[in-house]
Amino acid sequence: MAGSSPTDYIRHHLTNLVLGKVDGEWTIAQSAVEASEMGFWRYHIDSLGWSIGLGILFCLVFRRVAVGAKIRQPGRLQIFIEIIVDFIQKEVTQSFHKKNKLIAPMCLTLFVWIFLMNLMDLIPIDWIPHAAYLMGIPYMKIVPSTDLNITLGLSVGVLFAIIGFSIHAKGVSGFVGDLTMMPFASKSTIGKIALFPANLLLETVGLLTKPVSLAFRLFGNMYAGEMIFILIGLVPFYAQWALSVPWAIFHILVITLQAYIFMVLSLVYLSMAVEEH
Repeated sequence: MAGSSPTDYIRHHLTNLVLGKVDGEWTIAQSAVEASEMGFWRYHIDSLGWSIGLGILFCLVFRRVAVGAKIRQPGRLQIFIEIIVDFIQKEVTQSFHKKNKLIAPMCLTLFVWIFLMNLMDLIPIDWIPHAAYLMGIPYMKIVPSTDLNITLGLSVGVLFAIIGFSIHAKGVSGFVGDLTMMPFASKSTIGKIALFPANLLLETVGLLTKPVSLAFRLFGNMYAGEMIFILIGLVPFYAQWALSVPWAIFHILVITLQAYIFMVLSLVYLSMAVEEH
């Protein structure tokens, strides 16, 4: 599956299952070289499949608990989910000072969905890729948050939410004013016109760096964690458990913290978007 050398093993585990066009026909790439030849319009179907599947799992579990919620003698799963919901609600209350029915569900979705995607990193590195290989599937990456396309997709969604919340709170004129009247302000019309290009450039760059920083922070931390698991997989079998178990225990903190940081920063950016200056 992984080839005869450590380089082949690492390369295999870092390659996505890619669907794209070759000679005008849709096909699955059998190598990283073939995947690169497919151009920009290609799909990482393993990352998409696992992320969508985990999102559906999140919705089904939370819906089941919500429908069957009990006031007296709640089950362990209900108690656990209530703790998560209360935790998110507390964070939203502390950081977002305006009333909005969407912000808490959005933050809950970000936190739980990213946590589930990160959690896949705790599955032994060879199990699912090897099973997929035996079924004729050449590659299978099961941690969506180690794919920059997924983390950028999440952060771009946050960017659209920032723009939408800002326009909803301040109107189009208020949103445009935030981009053109700061950080350099002037009371005169001539001053405003003169400062317009600099303000627009700085604020636009500041707006776009928010999703970029969100995406690369999550991707970088999870990619590094996956790389360590892959390197552990290169050592003899008897030593793998001695190395992987301590790292997995520590990694539980990492995957939780990364989901929390992404959610909190998104919440802060959304709160800044609706504030009046």
